[in-house]
Amino acid sequence: MKELLSRAEAWIEDDPDDATREELTAVLDAAVAGDADALADLEDRFRGFLEFGTAGLRGAIGAGPNRMNRAVVIRAAAGLARYLSDALAAAGVEGPARVAIGYDARHGSADFAVDTAAVMTAAGHEALLLPRTLPTPVLAFATRFLDADAGVMVTASHNPPQDNGYKVYLGGRVVTDEGRGAQIVPPYDAEIASRIAAVASVEAVPRAEKGWTVLGEGVVDEYVAQVAALGGDVTPVAERRAATRIVLTPLHGVGGETVERVLREAGFSDLHTVAEQAQPDPDFPTVAFPNPEEKGAIDLALELARSVGADVVIANDPDADRCAVATVVDGEWTMLHGDVTGSLLGERVAERRSRLRMAPGSQVLANSIVSSQQLAAIAEAHGMGHANTLTGFKWIGRTPRMVFGYEEALGYCVAPELVRDKDGVSAALLMVDFVSELKASGRTLADAIDDLARSYGVYLTSQVSARYADLAEIPATMARLMASPPATLAGSPVVATDDMSLGFRGLPGTTGLHLAAESGARVIVRPSGTEPKVKAYLEVIVPVEGDEVAGARASAVETMAQLQADVKAALGI
Repeated sequence: MKELLSRAEAWIEDDPDDATREELTAVLDAAVAGDADALADLEDRFRGFLEFGTAGLRGAIGAGPNRMNRAVVIRAAAGLARYLSDALAAAGVEGPARVAIGYDARHGSADFAVDTAAVMTAAGHEALLLPRTLPTPVLAFATRFLDADAGVMVTASHNPPQDNGYKVYLGGRVVTDEGRGAQIVPPYDAEIASRIAAVASVEAVPRAEKGWTVLGEGVVDEYVAQVAALGGDVTPVAERRAATRIVLTPLHGVGGETVERVLREAGFSDLHTVAEQAQPDPDFPTVAFPNPEEKGAIDLALELARSVGADVVIANDPDADRCAVATVVDGEWTMLHGDVTGSLLGERVAERRSRLRMAPGSQVLANSIVSSQQLAAIAEAHGMGHANTLTGFKWIGRTPRMVFGYEEALGYCVAPELVRDKDGVSAALLMVDFVSELKASGRTLADAIDDLARSYGVYLTSQVSARYADLAEIPATMARLMASPPATLAGSPVVATDDMSLGFRGLPGTTGLHLAAESGARVIVRPSGTEPKVKAYLEVIVPVEGDEVAGARASAVETMAQLQADVKAALGI
């Protein structure tokens, strides 16, 4: 305990922020006074430094090395600055690195962004700070558009209000292959982390008081213009777009203004934003969890859609890199599963791109290995290549020749030439344009989903998750499943059991278990990369005979219910 108290005292002395110094001092005093809860809290705060990995940093805001705070961010920025200097020197490049920096409206985001700019400037680099709170896709766009060597986005995306994060992109002269402008992957994360670990103290990190550039609105205007242009010339479709009624919600995040600007510039004027969720609010007061996938998150949007007679609902997560879509299915407003939206967008992109008559395989559709297999069927039907990747857009965004990529967690990249990451703004535009086109011909998204089934069969996906308070239970659960996987799935014998850590279908090793049944059912179980969960990704495929979509879908639903029960039993939930 003596060592712990000494470490806490040293951290307080080195902390540049009055608020977190006071916070940690109060915890330390209570622990010294014998408060067992305070001691446990102190131990957790000093369990180690918040880990810098392929998601950068993400964690609860608070004082101490295992929290998101100015001291941790300054150290991270110093390590990144050192890495950029070393990487450019190794490439024989002289001069400073260029670093684009963005931030959302979460607690602490603006301070963390300014600290990053101050560290980069003092290190001799060129720091370009976005003009205000903006979506993550704008920063990802700016990293490429400004030819930056790195991009930093301060955001915790769809995490709870108490969290914040620090996402890093590399490009410019540092990464020049397909990953230019994408999120970091190994070995970049480890190389940056090693330099962060070498930072002796916050006091030892020089921070400039001025000298960085606060960008004007030009970069935002350019992003809006280029995304709006993805819908093509407005003139021939102006009437049908103006007649499309859209409900929007940014879920208290920073995407509302940008999404509206893009849609209006593309000719969509009948827009209705959920008033209670329209303005950025870091406390996310109307939702239990600011993620469109979570139960209840888009209830206000669905209520508004019913009242105004909307054609479609678009919900973005707080940093607008994800996009949820809701439509009427069988008479009820329903949010589409991410795989359904991914297949709809994939088919639409493939149809458009196939008109270019390029060589077979020269255009690639990509999705994560846990997402639906339907995209592969779409790619084959259009003479395109298909690639599976590890989970996360840090991998999807690096796919060579990619023209569309997605992951089932509502992440879609419809314009990799603009943003080499998921982009909920451009995805929203392509989806509402599709709805507009369908409406003009007397059809709906539900009809388009049936079209996919007729062409490729019914692909039904679902998830089963186990959440843990004790993180040690996650590897224990995975080890138990690896040692004793189920012998049957939905009544069908398991014919393949693959430990994905040994590599799977040409992918690098990753913690996960793949199970395939004789019936064609598939299950992938893996730990979540952002939450204390073990997630199981389930898929059932049922062919469609003739026009019997309803029968095939009913069969798939029945099989999925059995599959879910089997997976829950295997996970012990």
